[in-house]
Amino acid sequence: MSDYSNGSSRRRTSNTSSSRRAGSGGSRRNTRQGARVSGASAGHSSLNNRGKGHNKRRKKNDYDITQILMYGIGAIIVILCIALAVRGCRKASTTGESAESSSVSESSSAAENQITVDGVDITGMTQDEAREAILKQYNWNMKVKYQDKEASVNNILVEKVNNILEEIYAGDMQEAKAYETDQNLMEAAKAEAALIAGNWNMVAKNGGISGYDKETGKFTFSEGTNGLVIDQDKLAADMVEAVHNKDYDAVIEASVKEVSPELTAAQLKEKYKTIATYTTKTTSNSNRNENIRLACVALNGTIINPGQEFSFNETTGARTEAKGYKPATAYLNGEVVQEPGGGVCQVSSTLYNAVIFAGLKSTERHAHSYEPSYVTPGEDAAVSFGGPDFKFVNNSNYPVAIKTNFVNQELTISIYGVQIVKDGQKVRMASEKTSTIDPPVPVYEEDQTLQLTEEKVVKEAVPGSRWTTYLVIYEDGKEISREFFHNSSYRGKAAIIKRNTSGVVITTVDPSASVAETVPVSEGETIPGQSDAQGPAGPGGESSEAPSPGTVSPGGPTPGDGSGSSPGQEAGGSPVVPTNPVVDVPAGPGSN
Repeated sequence: MSDYSNGSSRRRTSNTSSSRRAGSGGSRRNTRQGARVSGASAGHSSLNNRGKGHNKRRKKNDYDITQILMYGIGAIIVILCIALAVRGCRKASTTGESAESSSVSESSSAAENQITVDGVDITGMTQDEAREAILKQYNWNMKVKYQDKEASVNNILVEKVNNILEEIYAGDMQEAKAYETDQNLMEAAKAEAALIAGNWNMVAKNGGISGYDKETGKFTFSEGTNGLVIDQDKLAADMVEAVHNKDYDAVIEASVKEVSPELTAAQLKEKYKTIATYTTKTTSNSNRNENIRLACVALNGTIINPGQEFSFNETTGARTEAKGYKPATAYLNGEVVQEPGGGVCQVSSTLYNAVIFAGLKSTERHAHSYEPSYVTPGEDAAVSFGGPDFKFVNNSNYPVAIKTNFVNQELTISIYGVQIVKDGQKVRMASEKTSTIDPPVPVYEEDQTLQLTEEKVVKEAVPGSRWTTYLVIYEDGKEISREFFHNSSYRGKAAIIKRNTSGVVITTVDPSASVAETVPVSEGETIPGQSDAQGPAGPGGESSEAPSPGTVSPGGPTPGDGSGSSPGQEAGGSPVVPTNPVVDVPAGPGSN
């Protein structure tokens, strides 16, 4: 069995091997067939698979193409947007540059066709470049001369060039064209001629007073000066002709006319005369009169040219003792004081009236603290060096002069010149008191020679006052106008009263009595006004009694009144003045 088995086994093995071989061969065949079948199947399967893969790839390719197309379209859109944005920016930039400057280059348009200005080719240039090139070729250096005078002429072509360039660059510049600037230049030339004439023209000046001979008391006269007038029309025509000839550095001789003055010195001398005079009377105070004399000397012969302002304080200078001025009555802060130069206010007030009568213009005037006695209140002019001043302006066309005269306590001031007021007319001041101001409270002085109950008025109170002054014009003796001029106010003066409040009466003895006797008194009392002494017997055995000391004879002068004239007394003439406040004359020499 074993063998069999083995044989069988072997056979089986062999068979098996054969089978294997056969099987192997068959297997191979089968395999090959199978392979073919498989190959076919596989081929079929591969075809199927290939078809499926192909479909997948085709779908994928279709997707890729779509995606690419979409990306491409997107890129194109982006590029178009960028291009549009860039174009918009360029357009905006070009517009902005055009607004900022007219020199935006459109040279590409200009470059297509030739454009010239006065032979200068500006093709392709900006407006500024064109202007510079055109003006440079002129080499402008034109001048105008007259005797030793010379003036440079501004280029009269500049405006024309600017206008032409504005026209060119405002257009499309597609047309070739040649421009010339030497046409229609007269207006610019006339403007330039007027500018030169304004600097060179001279107005003819009449002669006038040139000085004053104090020895002869006569004024001297000078001849006038000729005026110069440029012939502007001819000068402008000469400028234009030079441009037409392209003579840009021409030196043009100006045509000038000389104009003679209206009046010669001889003619002026005939026209000059005393055009106003005013006179006041002074007191017998020697110091005061000396001050007045010195002020008159300082003023005499003073010449005031047209438009010039005169100042009293500047003309006389400080009124000091070193200059010879004497202490005399003056007002200081409303009080009567002794100051060097006291009294010169009468000179300034007299001058003030003469100035107004002449038709001159007062520019500064002040009223006194108290009513003046030498002119009508409201027609005075107080001065004090370093303080109030009197000023006026020569508003005439000719010089005027001041002439003074002081003789025998009579002060006269005249204005010498060419008549200002119209023929037949006179200018005067008229002042009227408008109200009274109460005087200050009385000032009492002790006097033991008076009875205990007795009062004696040494100086009467003087009320203050307010005045209105008018400027009046008369023609042929008739008033034709009256205008308000100014207001003035003056303080009142307190009464001065003597009285005895001491309780003691002192008796004095009349030196004219032959016998003087002291009357005994009890307990220190004195009986005033009584005496046992008798004067020498007069006719009929009557005794003559001397008046008590300190009393005033009826009708006699008031003690303390130096001049005997009352405040406000008009001393002569009439007056005139501009509006100024009343002032207290501050400390300073020469106030009164």
